[in-house]
Amino acid sequence: MQKIDIQDTINVIKDLVHIPSPSGYTRYAMAYLESYLQKVGIKTNVTNKGTLLATIKGKDDSRQRMLTAHVDTLGAIVKEVKKNGRLKIDLIGGFSYHSIEGDYVQIHKMDGRTVSGTVVMHQSSIHVYKDARTAERNQENMEIRIDEPVQSDLETEKLGIQVGDFVSFSPKFEQTLSGFIKSRHLDDKASVALLLSLLKQLKEDAIQPEHTVHVLFSNNEEIGYGGNANIPEGVVEYIAVDMGAIGDGQQTDEYTASICVKDGSGPYHYGLRKQFVSICEEKNIPYKLDIYPFYASDASAAIKAGHDIVHGLIGPGIEGSHSMERTHVSSLEATYKLLQEYVQAPMNH
Repeated sequence: MQKIDIQDTINVIKDLVHIPSPSGYTRYAMAYLESYLQKVGIKTNVTNKGTLLATIKGKDDSRQRMLTAHVDTLGAIVKEVKKNGRLKIDLIGGFSYHSIEGDYVQIHKMDGRTVSGTVVMHQSSIHVYKDARTAERNQENMEIRIDEPVQSDLETEKLGIQVGDFVSFSPKFEQTLSGFIKSRHLDDKASVALLLSLLKQLKEDAIQPEHTVHVLFSNNEEIGYGGNANIPEGVVEYIAVDMGAIGDGQQTDEYTASICVKDGSGPYHYGLRKQFVSICEEKNIPYKLDIYPFYASDASAAIKAGHDIVHGLIGPGIEGSHSMERTHVSSLEATYKLLQEYVQAPMNH
């Protein structure tokens, strides 16, 4: 297959990160995916859970593969309208309050309209609060300052804001001349864009993969169960395409494809890991093996749900996961090349 059109893929990433989709509020992002695939001539099925499934028929239809990436992101939900007119929030997904201080947000009202705001400390002014620098960043001390002239809970409620309204975070997307892509929500919209590019290329170039390939775009991964259902009967191999986490003691970087050996759910399938490594070494694809201690994926959720499959996890390396994230075009290219080669290779177990 041809090389990835990396700029086209980056443009899709940019589109996706600007579509609010915290877990539980993903319909607009899913509509984008459905429209994208329809334009390239790929039929999709929307499941009862709201996931999107696309299929490319392979040479062998008896033993099938599934690739998945998740479109849902971290976010928040309104927990309380405070007496001062500001909002207390409850977080959606596993991230920390300190990573969102100062972020611009949108509050999504039930009528479909939005109100903008900023996540701030209640004790934000160092000229007023002695503990402005030292107070813990937590649910009690942090609030959303909404961009409307309100000073009471009644005034805020008159705007139509209520408990249960979703809150999405501004992505702050930027593509640098040095090849970096930095934005919130690269987890996992970078991988979603890679799979869209793969499906587009398979369709447009009339490439038949070795085995039938299903691609599931899930919508609840950040809360633990995005891809644990809707797995077609013939699927033998299930690969989560998700971020590689970077930090002290990790091998993963922003320039290679990451192959996960083990995460918090346990080891991934040894035979699949060996096949990924073999493909990378044979095709000169830069890669790193790694373990993510505080991590789980849609593939591990599917295993826990009792599916009789083998599972693997690969993806681009993402710096600052669940914070202000960043990756490099070379990691996107390496991951895409590994995906290309994998779907054209026979199963070896």
